[in-house]
Amino acid sequence: MSSIAPTRTGIEVVEHLCSGRYGQVHEMFAAQLQALVSAEKLGAAWESVLDRCGSVAEVGAAVSEAGAVRMSVRLERGEVVVGMTIDDAGRLTGLQLTPPTAPWQPPDYADPESFDEKDVAIGQAPFVVHGTISLPRRPRPCPAVVLLAGGGPFDRDMTTGSNKPLADIAWGLASRGIAVLRFDKVTHAHAGVVAGLASFTMTDEYVPHAVAAVNVLREHPAVDADRVFVLGHSMGGKVAPRVAAAAPTVAGLIVLAGDTSPMHWAAVRVTRYLAALEPDGGAGSQPAIEAIVRQAQLVDNALTVSTPASELPLGLPASYWLDSRDYDPVAVAAILGKPMFILQGGRDYQVTIDDDLSLWRAGLADRAEVTIRVYDSDNHLFFPGAGPSTPAEYAAAQHVDPKVIVDIASWLEAPV
Repeated sequence: MSSIAPTRTGIEVVEHLCSGRYGQVHEMFAAQLQALVSAEKLGAAWESVLDRCGSVAEVGAAVSEAGAVRMSVRLERGEVVVGMTIDDAGRLTGLQLTPPTAPWQPPDYADPESFDEKDVAIGQAPFVVHGTISLPRRPRPCPAVVLLAGGGPFDRDMTTGSNKPLADIAWGLASRGIAVLRFDKVTHAHAGVVAGLASFTMTDEYVPHAVAAVNVLREHPAVDADRVFVLGHSMGGKVAPRVAAAAPTVAGLIVLAGDTSPMHWAAVRVTRYLAALEPDGGAGSQPAIEAIVRQAQLVDNALTVSTPASELPLGLPASYWLDSRDYDPVAVAAILGKPMFILQGGRDYQVTIDDDLSLWRAGLADRAEVTIRVYDSDNHLFFPGAGPSTPAEYAAAQHVDPKVIVDIASWLEAPV
């Protein structure tokens, strides 16, 4: 498919959004996206952006790369980026609105005067990504940690609205004498190219760059090469044992909200949870729930390398689901026998105590080298709060729980 076709589709989508023609955009969705997002939900999302930032002033040019299209829409009080992925049939398989956000402010527990930062390149061509090393000014060599973001095309800070939880962690740990390397995920840096890879896997998404990042830290003169750890959040935590298996020099693992239950069924559980938050109790979301249940059943019962991504959860290719379905992070972690610190938010609805932490406990809780801790007030991003967690919680500017930073730093500084 030429770059002209997705560009034209992207322009048409933005024109419809700006004119309030949400039903016509919905008709351009691939079947899976139609089941997950109604025209009404799309309209509500777009109009919430307009409510915050005013009416449309100008539409920018479309930027297209291998089926991924981005367009900037300038509003009265800011700018929203419309990101789209488009298949060979010209149907939208993904649509993301990135509204203007408040500038990130460092957390109170970070001391920018206590460390320096520099950019680094990670990985091999054509999938080189860029990252940041935070280096303490304290006596060296120091322990170090590689940060792995959760599932999705995250940048090095795991930017979520106005929040940057991996930047919080990096600055918090660097302020306490620990070197930190965080980097843009390949799905962020090379989104269009990755979208066109039929054989892309969870391993491809994480392991090559994580191993390369470990080696960068081990070779740095300011770092104690024998004390380089890996810290992963959510899917990054799930994959952390696989990274350590590929890089035996890793000294230990820190897992924040690492999921252990099958990812396709976790997607069903989260869909049901979010539906139950709606005013009608989720009745309007029943088609989406039924669709993702069918997709999850397909992953379990009839998945082959040729199963179309359009029939699978989250629009990920069959290769991705074959890899993730057959991976047991707890079993891999048990074989490693490395020190592990597993942290869980008590209010997390995406990775839960009952569905995920229970499996870490069952497989590892009797190990002397494993520490497990629950932070009762924290949600999936380890932001403190009260009451049932909702997606709206992530919108307000906030920071990772300071207790989490202190506990990680203390664990890292303990003798291995």
